[in-house]
Amino acid sequence: MAKSELLNVLKSVGPKMVPFFKTVSIFFVLFGSEGPSSIFFCIVKILPIISLVAFVLLHGMSLNEYFRYSRRILIGLIFSMIGDVLLVWKHSFINFELGLLSFAIAQISYARAFGWRPWNISAGIAFLAFGTSVYLYLRMYLTGMMVYLAPFYITLICTMAWRAVARVQFFDDLWTWTKLCGCAGAVCFLASDLLIAVNSFATPVPFSHPLIMVTYYAAQFGISLSVVDSQVDELIRIQKHG
Repeated sequence: MAKSELLNVLKSVGPKMVPFFKTVSIFFVLFGSEGPSSIFFCIVKILPIISLVAFVLLHGMSLNEYFRYSRRILIGLIFSMIGDVLLVWKHSFINFELGLLSFAIAQISYARAFGWRPWNISAGIAFLAFGTSVYLYLRMYLTGMMVYLAPFYITLICTMAWRAVARVQFFDDLWTWTKLCGCAGAVCFLASDLLIAVNSFATPVPFSHPLIMVTYYAAQFGISLSVVDSQVDELIRIQKHG
């Protein structure tokens, strides 16, 4: 991308992202360590995601095919927000299960947005190996429904990350900075959920709360940025395969 084009993008996107950075800053100022299970904590926690929902909507929303990608990212953000609310009261086991289900729906929606072309088998094998290794490590610590829910969720998030990585073809003229943002966001999501799993089921992770939340907000930020030129991508896809 030329320097002038990059500056134009920053001028266009930057102001719309100010609410996100402000709300993230507020969250860490108020709750740098894990907060109480309260309505106030819940509201402050989801404010950054609400700002990302607004960001996606500001880039246009319609029921036509050109906004398919944006709609799926929006759905993913909404179900992530529901999951965030439920996990504030995660000590209630049913809330933890429902929160996991909400995030599972978000991962499915993100994976559908990223699409299934190109296939990129090598990346798929790498994420399969990673997900299998994580499950084998966690398996000895899991009990009850988590024995079944954990591999289900690991499969979904690894699939989502695989599809995000597969979109970025560095040796192809079609890769863009927005695809790279989506890829980075998906990998951050994987890192955030890995930290949650290890900290919740296996062994305490030092500074787990700030690490989990930094990687989580970075994940949603990167994935949301990927909508910026998604209408152009959809137009190219329709012309190519339509």
